[in-house]
Amino acid sequence: MAEQKKTNEALNVEEALTQSEAFLIKNKKTIIGAVVAVIVIVAGVSMYKHLYAAPREEKAQAALFKGQEYFEAGQFEQALNGDSIGYEGFAKVADEFSGTKAANLAQAYMGICYAKMGQNEQAIEALNQFDGNDQMVAPAIKGTIGNCYAQLGQLDKAAATLQEAAAQADNNTLSPIFLKQAGEILVKQGKFDEAIQAYTTIKDKYFASYTAMDIDKYIEQAKLLKK
Repeated sequence: MAEQKKTNEALNVEEALTQSEAFLIKNKKTIIGAVVAVIVIVAGVSMYKHLYAAPREEKAQAALFKGQEYFEAGQFEQALNGDSIGYEGFAKVADEFSGTKAANLAQAYMGICYAKMGQNEQAIEALNQFDGNDQMVAPAIKGTIGNCYAQLGQLDKAAATLQEAAAQADNNTLSPIFLKQAGEILVKQGKFDEAIQAYTTIKDKYFASYTAMDIDKYIEQAKLLKK
């Protein structure tokens, strides 16, 4: 009985191997083609990164450098649109090197330059194209968008965007600033309860921040205006 079982198992294994071999022979070209395709894709991605993407990123970073100098010097027009001695501007860097990290950063610089120059609609458009998700730069960009809405008189969007920026940052550095700005806008709109809530969040959640030091004053003012 045991011998018969072993014989049957051997026959089953042999049959399975025979079927597998037949499958491989029958589909040999397809399988080889698939393997070659995977190798080509992997090799292609590797070559793209090393021969195209990396040098392009380096070139974009170099193009960005002069603009950063202009930006830090407060020369926003030159930073944005370039100069007459070779630097092409953040706008050109963002367009020419689209898809690179440097181009994404140039997009942020573009938006802030527009905002500094009082061109708030262009600033919002540029800043909305920035792609980031860290806890400092991304909420700072969103907060700038909120302030641009405020400058355009779009106060509902301004307050909502500033509160979103505060929630996204969720830290003692940025969140209290954006919540206070939102609160001031809400007071201006006569939305005193919402303003008090924004100020109270600073007091309760971000009490260690510099902004929280005199936030009681703003809470009391909002309460008085509400009466």
